Amino acid sequence: MADRFLSLGVYASALLIFMALLGLLGDVVLLGFANLSWDFIVQNPLDSGRQGGIASILVSTAFILFIAMGVAVPLGLAVAVWLAEFSPKTSRFAGYTGISLDVLAGVPSIVYGLFGNAFFCVYLGLGFSIVSGGLTLACMVLPVFVRTCEIGIRSVRNDWRHGADALGLSKISALIHILIPAARPAIVAGLILGIGRATAETAALLYTSGYVDRMPESVLDSGRALSVHIYDLSMNVTGGDAQAYTAALVLVVLIVVLNGVAQGLLDHWLKTK
Repeated sequence: MADRFLSLGVYASALLIFMALLGLLGDVVLLGFANLSWDFIVQNPLDSGRQGGIASILVSTAFILFIAMGVAVPLGLAVAVWLAEFSPKTSRFAGYTGISLDVLAGVPSIVYGLFGNAFFCVYLGLGFSIVSGGLTLACMVLPVFVRTCEIGIRSVRNDWRHGADALGLSKISALIHILIPAARPAIVAGLILGIGRATAETAALLYTSGYVDRMPESVLDSGRALSVHIYDLSMNVTGGDAQAYTAALVLVVLIVVLNGVAQGLLDHWLKTK
């Protein structure tokens, strides 16, 4: 009887989560699909976003995401490898680094936005720009990505490490060909979490990348991300709700596609190792 109640509770919890996701996606799809068209994708915003499309918004979002993940992924993986494989277990510096990552993972995004504005925009002189927004998002993604990859690398069985030592493999060769591919599920999970947070972030970008909705000419130009565009349409633009729902539908599809592509590319690369 206890097993049956436990099974019932587990299935009920899973069904509740699925229904919540279905309700959220259903609302976005029903209200956003009506205005979705090719012109909405390829045209620039007009009349504060009430008309036209989101072409310049998508370009700015792509630039911001590319900078954020391009900085966070190699740096985060390097830190995770150092914490898991190279730092002594009794190292105080490694312990303080882990605590710092845990604290940073819980810092609100608005605080990251204020930091990005003060450091990247003002101190480094980058101003409200795409590169400021991307670097700020990289700071946000790093703590979760590092911790996820570190746990995955630590979870690899020691037998694999001993086998690499017995074969005479160097530490670097063992990492590239054995440990990192074995930690693939954790790395993929961290990558998906990072892409989702970076793509859907709003508060931090308000203070770093800016509001400008024109087509950016370089990463030093100000650019409006898709999440910021949705916020502006729904909160500041009268009559922009319909466009906001359509943009939200595009954002959901974009996150799914980016996660699928990133997972596929990472799986293909790690399988070759």
